[in-house]
Amino acid sequence: MERYDLIYQLYDEYDTKTLREYQEFVDVFPAVDSRVALEHWQGATEELEERKDEIRSSFAAGETFAEIAARATRDQAFTALDLEAKYGRAVNVLVLDVDETLRSAGGTDNEIPRDTLHLLTEFHDAGVPIVICTGQTLENVKGFAIQGLGSEIVHSGDLSIVYEAGTGVFTPGHGADTKQLLYEDLEESIRTVFDDVRSRVLPEAPEELRRGCHLQGNEFNVTMKPNYETGSTDAREIIDEALVYLIDLLADAVGTTLEGDGDAAGESAPESDDGDDGNGETKLAGETVVDWTRAFYAAQDPEIRAVLEGEGAYPDLDAGEVPDDLAAVLERIDVAYYEADAAEIGSLELNKVVGVERALDVLGVDDPFALVMGDSKSDLRVMEWVAENDAGIAAAPEHASQDTLEHVLETDELVFDRGKSADVLQTVYALNRLARLG
Repeated sequence: MERYDLIYQLYDEYDTKTLREYQEFVDVFPAVDSRVALEHWQGATEELEERKDEIRSSFAAGETFAEIAARATRDQAFTALDLEAKYGRAVNVLVLDVDETLRSAGGTDNEIPRDTLHLLTEFHDAGVPIVICTGQTLENVKGFAIQGLGSEIVHSGDLSIVYEAGTGVFTPGHGADTKQLLYEDLEESIRTVFDDVRSRVLPEAPEELRRGCHLQGNEFNVTMKPNYETGSTDAREIIDEALVYLIDLLADAVGTTLEGDGDAAGESAPESDDGDDGNGETKLAGETVVDWTRAFYAAQDPEIRAVLEGEGAYPDLDAGEVPDDLAAVLERIDVAYYEADAAEIGSLELNKVVGVERALDVLGVDDPFALVMGDSKSDLRVMEWVAENDAGIAAAPEHASQDTLEHVLETDELVFDRGKSADVLQTVYALNRLARLG
């Protein structure tokens, strides 16, 4: 019988909804010191096994179909069948963003749901490595990873953390390869620009920005975060202001670097206005470095352009005319804007793709077929990388950035509701079970 017919039979003839409810209860039952509660859990476990036994005895691959029915809905099971038919292989590594993907301020009170954590444990126990891929600092990620998954999994040698969107990779249990600082491989001139911005970003900020923002404790990237609730009107206003300030500060740091490079090479340095006080007034091709830099990043990202326009800081310049020496530096530096959440500069040579590749190398995943889950443009780069290399599938929450959603919808349509990351993990769990049947 065709697998599609078997799945129809499974969900038509058995009470899979009740079966899943028993499975979820058994999986996420809280650790409580209560004899009555433990007896209730034991009774549920026995009922769960009896219901699974009915399915096991009715299908040739009974164990597979019993586990699929206990974990996946009808729609998820059929989606898994479609994925197995399309790709013919199981997912062998999970690449997971955290904020607004595994957890959501609006849907899960900014906590990773217990059903999601349990499913991650199931994948780990099945030998599927986990790569946590985030813009957060290493210490933050280590904290919630240990709290949610447990120290044993985090230090198992099968979990890696790509932090600060790819500037570093932490893979416990791998000796000299445990922590790799990828930003140390950048040219000194680029590191100098970041050092300059980082040292000045708060001391030189206007008073309102100093009160309304703080600097995320990164090792390399420079990230301004609001001192207000993420997503609030106050957070949106202060981050819009911070974005303009950060672009201008970057422009000044790059301008200083270009002046130094010109002197070192025996060439004429960029022309400066009389009385240049080091605040971005250095001129290139008759315009200030600040204006050229604003124009460059406005052309790179429509959200950045909208903020610059809203703040009255959008220059009437053709980004295609940005002087070559300035463009050569800016093309290596990323400016990221996350509405009402963060304004950030990072290296385009260090992104989540670079970090994931290094993590897979350390983990020994030579032929990856990854599930990539994320919501932002930095996650999209990883999704595009796996698509280009036939190395996985992508999933995103319904509130992801427009470009990310478009990519997911154009590939396998794995879009999930806010706070419901477990839905995709359940689908992939079913996919892996089906792929084992060959």
